[in-house]
Amino acid sequence: MVGADGGEDASMARSAVSQRVEELWVSLAGVTTSFPADGVQVVVAAGSRLCPPAWVGIVVLGNSGLATAPDAVTARFLRESLAGRPLRSAVGAGRWSGKPGVVDVLGPASLAYLDEQEFRPAAEARGVVHLPPGHLDLARLVAEVSGEDMAESGIGEISSPAFVVRDRARVVAAAGYREWPGAVAHISVLTSARFRGRGLARAVASAAVAEALGNNLLPQWRARNEPSRRVARRLGFRELGGQVSIRFASYQVQRNGDRRPPPRQ
Repeated sequence: MVGADGGEDASMARSAVSQRVEELWVSLAGVTTSFPADGVQVVVAAGSRLCPPAWVGIVVLGNSGLATAPDAVTARFLRESLAGRPLRSAVGAGRWSGKPGVVDVLGPASLAYLDEQEFRPAAEARGVVHLPPGHLDLARLVAEVSGEDMAESGIGEISSPAFVVRDRARVVAAAGYREWPGAVAHISVLTSARFRGRGLARAVASAAVAEALGNNLLPQWRARNEPSRRVARRLGFRELGGQVSIRFASYQVQRNGDRRPPPRQ
């Protein structure tokens, strides 16, 4: 029986999206693994792309999580750090910052996705034009924002056209995407600080999402702050989980690892 919200068809679409998302993050782990039925699966993966090199990466999707560590000692330290704690706390805000042995943290960030059925295009996208990636006008927008905003947006890494809004000749908002493994489009959005709160992020992001869907890609929205998450929700994105990257101090990990012999490989 199909309900008023699409019922069976919508449920199947959500299931298909979730499966693609799991496959994406498993492939980025770089080793043979999978998401467990529940809890966090910790694996040794020196070449993991869940995080920067030599860091720990954790991704939680629904009721299960996958974590990669650069070596067996760090993996054991991570398992002990996660033991007895709620799953969601692994990627919770403030969970790792300031903890003993933690040198740096990237995130946490929410992970949101949508398919064509869920997409709610922005009417304002009609005023958006596109530029080739690396265009000089896009570079001028990048030059006027903070380094933190630039890093958060990821706009410098897009491989798609840049979808932009101008104020006179000046680009004041831009979006695009970088294609990830598994036919996933990682969406990037950047708006000039003086032009925020006007719906421009939603307009340019809507154009980028439409381009991705038109190329049979699954749009991905990764965000740390609430305004960005709000834009994603208005476009139809659903948050399926979260991600965090952690760098442990080697002395702390080694001290923990000395408690007992290393596990068999």
